[in-house]
Amino acid sequence: MSGDDLRERIQAQLKPQLPKRFYRQAAARPLPESAFGVVLDERPLRTPGKAPLALPAAALAAALAEEWEQQAKVINPAVMPLTRLANTAIDRIAPDPAPALAEIMPYAGADLTCYRADGPASLTARQSALWDPHLKRISDRLGAQFITTQGIGHVAQPEQTIAAVAAWLEERDAFSLAAIHTLTSLTGSVVLAFAVADGGAETEPIYTAAHVDELWQISQWGEDEEAGARLAARRDEIAAACRFLDLLDT
Repeated sequence: MSGDDLRERIQAQLKPQLPKRFYRQAAARPLPESAFGVVLDERPLRTPGKAPLALPAAALAAALAEEWEQQAKVINPAVMPLTRLANTAIDRIAPDPAPALAEIMPYAGADLTCYRADGPASLTARQSALWDPHLKRISDRLGAQFITTQGIGHVAQPEQTIAAVAAWLEERDAFSLAAIHTLTSLTGSVVLAFAVADGGAETEPIYTAAHVDELWQISQWGEDEEAGARLAARRDEIAAACRFLDLLDT
């Protein structure tokens, strides 16, 4: 056996084995108490934590059913982002939202949109154009006035701003909080997550705002393949979280 053959065999053995598709059809179904679920051959789907998959919106249940229906020979959670978010909401956040809140709140004190480049002028203008409208919205809606600065030196945010963001987050249900947590982590910005959750901002402007520095650099010097793949994957994750929030309101 050649070295390449041995390496391929080892890699195949280390690769996680995905479960085979065991059902003929996935479909959305109404549940008691105004909830909605997914059935696999009429058997109700449960979360990895064995909880009933009870969803607050029919459109979300239909989208999850479609994810399950699209699985071919195996069930691959990596291509089922809406299902992953729903499972996170039910199994991890609903029983105790405190850990998720604790992970989101530091971004309120060090939000991406508050730290501007020293230059060049074309980049700083782009940052202002993409970030300032979102800062204005959260200020108008919550009374949360964020302080911006140039450079990476930390600037403390007003206590009133931190408190306003915390109060808004504490009012979110587990499903919204799951998507907000994902968006905040992906973008480095609770301000941009707020723009989606409160204002219905769409994927492309949020993705562009979150990656303004990288996209500006690409416009100047071009894009390498690895960076392009990483940004594309990040965009897909942002799109899934945006869609999840949109489906909650449908």
